[in-house]
Order: sequence, then C-alpha cells, then structure tokens
Amino acid sequence: MITLIAAVAENYALGKDNQLLWHLPDDFKRFKNVTSGHYIIMGRKTFESFPNPLPNRTHVIITRQKKYSSENCIIVDSLNAAISVCPKDEEVFIIGGGEIYTQSIEIADKLDITKVHYSFDADTFFPEIDLNKWKLTSTEFHPKDEKNQFDFTFETYLRKYS
Repeated sequence: MITLIAAVAENYALGKDNQLLWHLPDDFKRFKNVTSGHYIIMGRKTFESFPNPLPNRTHVIITRQKKYSSENCIIVDSLNAAISVCPKDEEVFIIGGGEIYTQSIEIADKLDITKVHYSFDADTFFPEIDLNKWKLTSTEFHPKDEKNQFDFTFETYLRKYS
C-alpha cells in the first residue's frame, strides 16, 4: 500500500522556502507513530529540511543529483525506482515534497492528511484531492491549544476503485 502523508493547509499549502508554515506537535507525534518502522519516500529537499534522518525509518531519497549520497539512506533518481526498492507487502509512506506528491497521487492507495484550518502564503502545494477518486473514511478534529497554534483535522482518504 502506498500512502501519501502530509500536513496541508486549507489552500493546499505545504511550505515556503523549504520550511513548514506551522508548528503542530500533535501532528508530529502522529506522523512519528504512523511512519515508524516503515519505508519513507521523499525528495532531496524534504530530506535536507530535517536536522537529522528520522529515527526508526528507512529513508528513500529521490534526487536528480547523480553523486548525491547520505549515510544509511537509499538514493534513487525516480519515483518508480523509489517504489521498487520498498517491500511490496508493507505500507510505504510518501512524505513530500510538493513535486513528489504531485507525481505520486495517481498511484497512491491512501491519503493520510492533517488538514490545517488556515490558508497560508506558500510556494509549495499539495495536489488538489479529487473527491471523484478519493473517499473520506475518517476525520478527527483537534482545536488549537497552548501547544498547537491552529485548529486541525486528521483526515484519511482511500482511493475509490471502480
């Protein structure tokens, strides 16, 4: 199963200048719980936005840079190559960025979205979720609080297969 996991603003914004636009510790905690022990696929810029590789996950990095390397990571040059190095019988998570989400949304089985209830000025966006292709199967609303600066909702979508 291929799952796209992302925190997405009301206007589908993901980030600006390779940075997140919000701070939601509850979303980070959920992301860690959901992706731990799995393969995570990402673009090079997303990987480089982390201070360190994420623990207890196998990193698959997509880049056009021929000589790119990073210790304990799998480096590939395409989305197809990234998927091919992952176990076929496990859930694989695509974690960004915008270009990788756009390339992969048509082959994904599941969307695990944190909808941030605010619109942001951004330069990177998640592709629009076409409800003709996706069914919203669960929602869990979280009001903003002292730790989380915006209201947000965890949303799960499954691909509609005809």
